[in-house]
Amino acid sequence: MRDVTFPESGSKRKLLDAAEQLFADKGFEAVSVRDITQLAKTNVAAVNYHFGSREALLGLVMMRYVVPVTEERIARLETLERKWPGKAAPLEEIIDAFVRPLVGQVRKSELSERLFYKLMGRIFAQQGDGLPAQIEDQLRQVIDRFTRSFAKALPTVPPEELSWRIHFMAGGMIHLLSNQDVIQRLSSGASGAPTMEATLSRFVRFAAAGLREGTESVGEPVKKGPQATFDF
Repeated sequence: MRDVTFPESGSKRKLLDAAEQLFADKGFEAVSVRDITQLAKTNVAAVNYHFGSREALLGLVMMRYVVPVTEERIARLETLERKWPGKAAPLEEIIDAFVRPLVGQVRKSELSERLFYKLMGRIFAQQGDGLPAQIEDQLRQVIDRFTRSFAKALPTVPPEELSWRIHFMAGGMIHLLSNQDVIQRLSSGASGAPTMEATLSRFVRFAAAGLREGTESVGEPVKKGPQATFDF
């Protein structure tokens, strides 16, 4: 999947680092070219000089983070499928292969853990024209591969219903990444301060219950819901 190179040093790298920090903290729409160049301590024309436009810089920031995650997701799923040749892999392990790369990649990032997860949440929450075509193509490949694996693990769930359940799972993941600090404020600290590893364990159990709902106690396929498509 990887065919994009990123600058290792110089003003172009400074701009990229500044942009990802600001995009993570404030959101994509709230950050101006001037904000980026001020933080990077470069000339205001530097963004256009090095990247062509603010949008091209944003696309490169997205690629810098999405590409390693999508690559690791596919690699983990392939490893899992080799572990269970000709059989359905355990549902929880498929979910883990989908979400764990986010934890693995944070350790390789120069962003703080909080900003890394916020940035990833913002990227995956983009809709419509918000994603570069290359990223959207990669995410579609990932969803196609994981949907087939989920379908094998949940053979009684109709395709339409499974699409919605995966959509809800992905939405929960995006909310988790983007709003980790919200639950502590709203619960007045009752949520505690768990590690991301503990939070992921909770999420995997929660997602598995939602994906599996109705398949264990009833020996019939669950009823179909309304038709829908999704991108994430």
